[in-house]
Amino acid sequence: MVNPTLVPEPLVKSVAASTHFWCELCGFEVLYDRPEEGFAYLALGDAHVMLEQVGVGRNWITGRLRPPLGRGVNFQIAVPAITPIVESLNVAGWALFMQPETKWYRTGDGEVGVEQFLVTDPDGYLLRFQASLGHR
Repeated sequence: MVNPTLVPEPLVKSVAASTHFWCELCGFEVLYDRPEEGFAYLALGDAHVMLEQVGVGRNWITGRLRPPLGRGVNFQIAVPAITPIVESLNVAGWALFMQPETKWYRTGDGEVGVEQFLVTDPDGYLLRFQASLGHR
């Protein structure tokens, strides 16, 4: 298991609903959980995230929580291909925030290409799944 140096831990209304979305629809797996604390640790390759349910366990809340909870942040997740996730979300009837696109981003003297799309999780956190197209 990779030991990432940054693991976001978004607060969610329901760990069960969020785990279903992240795992069943987006391909993550539960590495471990503590249901009695409303907590689950998920991974998809080297992308890791911890989900913590509001009102259960130990919440660190710095201000009033108002939906959507994910305002102002998107989580970029590198995947080998976006198509399987897009298809899974479509079958589930889950609306995409942004349809798949091909995008080239300037990086110094070159560009890096990605296929990407955006989707919101049950609490409004914005997930940006990307598959690399390489450099040019």
